[in-house]
Amino acid sequence: MSVKKMLFIYNPLSGKSQIRSNLLDIIDIFVKAGYEVTAHPTQCRGDATRTVIDREPIYDIVVCSGGDGTLDEVVTGMMHSQERIPIGYIPAGSTNDFATSIHIPNNMRKAADTVVEGKDFLCDIGEFNDRNFVYIAAFGLFTDVSYETRQDMKNLLGHMAYMLEGMKRLSTIDSYHMKIKYDGGVIEDEFMYGMITNSVSVGGFRGITGNKIKFDDGVFEVTLIKKPSNPIELNEIAASFVDRRINSECMYSFKASWLDIETDNVNWTLDGEYGGNPTKIRIADAKQALAFKVSQETGVAL
Repeated sequence: MSVKKMLFIYNPLSGKSQIRSNLLDIIDIFVKAGYEVTAHPTQCRGDATRTVIDREPIYDIVVCSGGDGTLDEVVTGMMHSQERIPIGYIPAGSTNDFATSIHIPNNMRKAADTVVEGKDFLCDIGEFNDRNFVYIAAFGLFTDVSYETRQDMKNLLGHMAYMLEGMKRLSTIDSYHMKIKYDGGVIEDEFMYGMITNSVSVGGFRGITGNKIKFDDGVFEVTLIKKPSNPIELNEIAASFVDRRINSECMYSFKASWLDIETDNVNWTLDGEYGGNPTKIRIADAKQALAFKVSQETGVAL
């Protein structure tokens, strides 16, 4: 019987550095399940992507542990690899939106059990020009919060760190003129915020991307918020998010498999990491592009 081989990539700094106190137990779970494990702690931004792309063609699975940024790097590496193999995920970040969405346990040992005992789920992956994202591409208000919030703040405060950083932005709301083509029409307007998502949770908050979310249907959930003309409209927009409802006077909400966007200098975030500021953007849903290990008992048709 041949030994299964695993490449285990982990971010030693994510989520209060909790991987350090769980690492030996996690590797023990993998070894007991019959895996020969090669462990690689990430050294810098982009290291996980390069490690996945440059891996030897001997591995049966790539497992990563870290926050959404680490997962994003591993997914990007796999999408640019000659051979795509299953991905296991052990969340160790501050919000872990993607893990929450597809019911991967936040408990690290239970997540490791899911890696070795779970089933493959073919999940959609987002394409953003020549880059990839797992669950969200966003611009505008609050979208720089994740990558501008210090790691020590994330570790200490979790969700609250994002909220505290985001509150600083309310006094200066910018808007962006965009022309957006998608497979349902054309929109041209001034927007203060937009998100293209494949997730039930964004920034740790559930339900704001709508209901009946599926992760293998080939379409995104798109939410675009127009620039408010006065404080009353801003309050209405805030209330809509709290109540998890769409205000058609202030928002566009629809599903799309692709979008072509023309705009000026707009900063984007991809899975909480800086995504650049291109003026022409092609976003597409790569349907069922990668396999993730999920619980045998849990369906992912949410």
